[in-house]
Amino acid sequence: MKPLQDARPPASLPSGGLPLNLAQWCLALVRPPRSRTPPVSAGAIAAIVITLAAIVAAMFLLDVPAVAWAHHLPRGMVDVFEVITNAGLSGWYLVPSGIVVVLLAALASPASPRATWGVLTALAARFGFFFLAVGVPGLMTNVLKHLIGRARPYIEQAGHPFTFAPLNWSSNYASLPSGHATTAASVAFAIGAIWPRTRPFMWLYVLIIMFSRIVLMSHHPSDVIAGALVGTVFAALVRRWFAARRLVFSPRTLAAYPGPSLGRIRTAIKSVLSS
Repeated sequence: MKPLQDARPPASLPSGGLPLNLAQWCLALVRPPRSRTPPVSAGAIAAIVITLAAIVAAMFLLDVPAVAWAHHLPRGMVDVFEVITNAGLSGWYLVPSGIVVVLLAALASPASPRATWGVLTALAARFGFFFLAVGVPGLMTNVLKHLIGRARPYIEQAGHPFTFAPLNWSSNYASLPSGHATTAASVAFAIGAIWPRTRPFMWLYVLIIMFSRIVLMSHHPSDVIAGALVGTVFAALVRRWFAARRLVFSPRTLAAYPGPSLGRIRTAIKSVLSS
């Protein structure tokens, strides 16, 4: 399993205990790139440009009609989407993945067999990627939405899409881009990057979260499109960061390295529990 060959800690910083293991893994993330990643494709650049154009078009063509439509939705439908939309909260993903990384760091021991250490660090790298792929886009969205200061649709009766109060730190003026859409898109990208077969299901999840924000009049259509763009772009940048350091992804293709099998994970857990 090629990605595990770099998993053993160097002699200059031996593993052992939660603080040292976390320090070692963080150093692996900030070390200089070991390989070049391929340039951004023309197709990806074109997709970004088209999405930006769609955001502007939505501001003029979709935002006001969407608010008018959402005003007349039945209460039962709104109640359902108030529950569904919680699946776009970043805490649902950041807290568990962060806990797993800390737990793996606590379990790793210099006395563990090489194979066990390799499995634990491979899992830590994947959960660490997921944590950063969701956390970095979320951070960028929080900064952008308060810098832009766009009013949420419920602020005005007509949901006017061009009400802005830049540098306003009130949640009422934090509409663009949508944080839930950012989280959903980054989660979908991160999971799809590691398990490509899940991509159709994950992007269906993104569309449902985006739709829920419009139903609840928390965001305009242009807000959720912008959120999905931020989530996708910055999660892709995190993947490139990992790939350049040969962590989780191949620097040549950006495809995920094979991860440890369930059998190897079970063996590693048994080894840790018996030590």
